[in-house]
Amino acid sequence: MNLMNDIETSDPKISDMILRELKRQEEGVELIPSENYTYRSVMQAAGSVFTNKYSEGYPHKRYYGGNEIVDELETLAIERAKKLFGCEHANVQPYSGSPANQAVYFALLNLKDKFLGFNLTSGGHLTHGSHVNFSGKNYTCVSYDVDPKTEMLDMEVVRKIAIKEKPKMIISGLTAYPRKIDFKAFQEIAEEVDAYHMADISHIAGLVAGGVHQSPIPYADVVTTTTHKSLRGPRGAIIMCKTEDRLHDLYHANSKKNLAQLIDSAVFPGLQGGPHDNVNAAKAVAFNEALKPEFKTYATQVVKNAKALAEELMALDIKLVSNGTDNHLILIDMRPDGLTGEGKLIQNALDAAGITVNKNTVPYEPSTPFNPSGMRLGTPAVTSRGMKESEMKVIAAGIAKVIKSKGDKTVSANVHKDILELTAKFPLYPGMSILK
Repeated sequence: MNLMNDIETSDPKISDMILRELKRQEEGVELIPSENYTYRSVMQAAGSVFTNKYSEGYPHKRYYGGNEIVDELETLAIERAKKLFGCEHANVQPYSGSPANQAVYFALLNLKDKFLGFNLTSGGHLTHGSHVNFSGKNYTCVSYDVDPKTEMLDMEVVRKIAIKEKPKMIISGLTAYPRKIDFKAFQEIAEEVDAYHMADISHIAGLVAGGVHQSPIPYADVVTTTTHKSLRGPRGAIIMCKTEDRLHDLYHANSKKNLAQLIDSAVFPGLQGGPHDNVNAAKAVAFNEALKPEFKTYATQVVKNAKALAEELMALDIKLVSNGTDNHLILIDMRPDGLTGEGKLIQNALDAAGITVNKNTVPYEPSTPFNPSGMRLGTPAVTSRGMKESEMKVIAAGIAKVIKSKGDKTVSANVHKDILELTAKFPLYPGMSILK
């Protein structure tokens, strides 16, 4: 068996798909806020020989042999995560964001326990209590929404719901909320009603690490995050938490485990088998990059670009949810343009124009998630390519043209020419073949 085979010769179909995807990424403007372009070093680590190892357990407590170097690797990833975010404890094994959130539920709640989560249509995530997700099926979710007029969170309203419902856990975080989250206020509410506070910073982890968004670490009991998105790492997740369990006597009196131990045992052996060591290596590389001064500059520019894009869109008479942004993402409300329930149509029209976005619900959505009335944009990926405020004006003009034309194919084709001209100035991975 030849282990040195090359994908170009051994599997030309997949090789061709990789090359075509590279071309798509090179020639398009990537505005999905949960996507980014990671470092070449991260891809090298993810494709390394650590792919070959199986490492059930935790450092120095493995069930298989041959894990001396893996133990060094995972320990280093943990140390870098703790340094980057300033947390007491970090588990770097979760495979992705949803399994990480599931582990927290598994650790802290019993089936059918009540928790308070952010409504999906107002900006929360599936795992924050959607009825089609494990979080809504296995547990009892009470939701909070944004204010109908301001389209922003009203923490006093959240507080009143918490006092009335007395949840065992409160979730803060966002996937489509373009404003900052006050984690301190969420923690104060959680303490008032004797609830755990889980902050899901999957979208804003890079902004937190870069110092341009309040960190939940000093406040929340548990913090989850993916390692891609604004953090620019590989697809994966981590869970961070305090060691002391402030609600131990109330909820876990029969357990001798502290909060960190509850989380670790929920990840393994509770929900997962062996960690993906190659991805953990890539996470460690990404954390190291995020610890450098240049990352703070990057995070700052992500927010500058989002604000510039938002301001230009509004100047072109495009309605934005909450009339702006404080973070990396923007939510367009297309109802004023007569496009209620036409998110799929405009997403496809923007695809044809070389602008990748995702259709999204708006607060109090009158249509369905599959055909919503909004469009979600974000600036992490375009910022990674080196684009700045002036490029945001070009992108905004293209988006506005497509929306105002209601997806006219000729308009999309003309915008695509402008996008190709723009992206040619910002090569992705210059001088590198993805296959080598």
